[in-house]
Amino acid sequence: MPGPAHIAMVNIPAHGHVNPSLEVIRELVSRGHRVSYVNDPSFAEQIEATGARFVPHETGLSVLKGAVEPGTNVHSMIFDEAQAMLPLMREVFEDDRPDLVLYDFMAYAGRVLADSWGVPSMLISPSRVATADPEVEPFRTVMKALEAENVPERFTQWLADNGVPPRDIFTYMLRPDRGIALIPQALQTGLAEIDPEVFSFAGPCLDNRGRDGSWTRPQDAQKVLLVSLGSTFTHQPAFYRACLEAFGDLPGWHVVLQIGRSTDPAELGPIPANVEVHPWVPQFAVLQQADAFITHAGMGGCSEGLYCGLPMVAVPQAADQFENADRLVELGVARRLDTDLATADALRSAVLELTEDPKVADRLAELSAEVRAGASVARAADLVEAALA
Repeated sequence: MPGPAHIAMVNIPAHGHVNPSLEVIRELVSRGHRVSYVNDPSFAEQIEATGARFVPHETGLSVLKGAVEPGTNVHSMIFDEAQAMLPLMREVFEDDRPDLVLYDFMAYAGRVLADSWGVPSMLISPSRVATADPEVEPFRTVMKALEAENVPERFTQWLADNGVPPRDIFTYMLRPDRGIALIPQALQTGLAEIDPEVFSFAGPCLDNRGRDGSWTRPQDAQKVLLVSLGSTFTHQPAFYRACLEAFGDLPGWHVVLQIGRSTDPAELGPIPANVEVHPWVPQFAVLQQADAFITHAGMGGCSEGLYCGLPMVAVPQAADQFENADRLVELGVARRLDTDLATADALRSAVLELTEDPKVADRLAELSAEVRAGASVARAADLVEAALA
């Protein structure tokens, strides 16, 4: 095992990207490594709780507000964020250069910093690993969005300006020198195409997610349903009203409805007695006590749902969520309802059919055992240390 090292972790300020990394960072700190984690001040408390040094970068991304509209060119915003972040990182680390840079696949500045300084780097992916070329969906859609704002050309020039040999944005960010995927292998499409010499799977690192908060299941609840569209595309009052109509006062069911910080509860109308409404909930704590999950199909929620063995209704909003939803359906544990089809009748029918189907229950038990067996914080930390060695 290598001696104590200075490791930099670079990430974007989004819960679905930060949260999966935290237990890996905590484990690295516990092994004696010094970790510097670059992110927005809104994540300072969670990051500092791992024992890492928090390096603040005031974000320009609107994802923190939880009100991004579906269809927003998030990828262009991410590039702008990287350009703003890199000078700060050069200043902070100039006299204390890291031995290794860990970076999220959307934190472009992390790899550029490492390559420009000749420091080894490793991708920490909270999402599916890319197996296709830019001409294959869903990457074609991403590339078209980037090309609409001239991002590929600007990206190539940015690399050159920082002393990095020109490469296209897709290849540079999604095909690293080495990487760790923090997702269940069951959610990875095209698994046979993944080069094991580059990517390793450590599974979702959920060991100590209890630190995110607690939740107590009501004693009289026969069934518990969690409804959440995550933390970004959350201003969907019509969808939440459909959920209230579908499950409000449904005998035996207790509903936990997370509406995000951009939705005013007054937009929902009367709240049934069996429904609790919150801007945010400790999702993993609720899922461990739940019986079903209506989710936007972000990778974090999909992973936690499988880990907990829950049938899911996927209502995808953006990015990889549509492909994640389809993968859950392929696995036999979910139904996909796009937002315009997520009526009260459709939502109620999907949840009841899933929770009453013994074949779904058997498949979930199998997948839950598989996900739990493949999830290892220690393995993730071992892989990071191997990159140091």
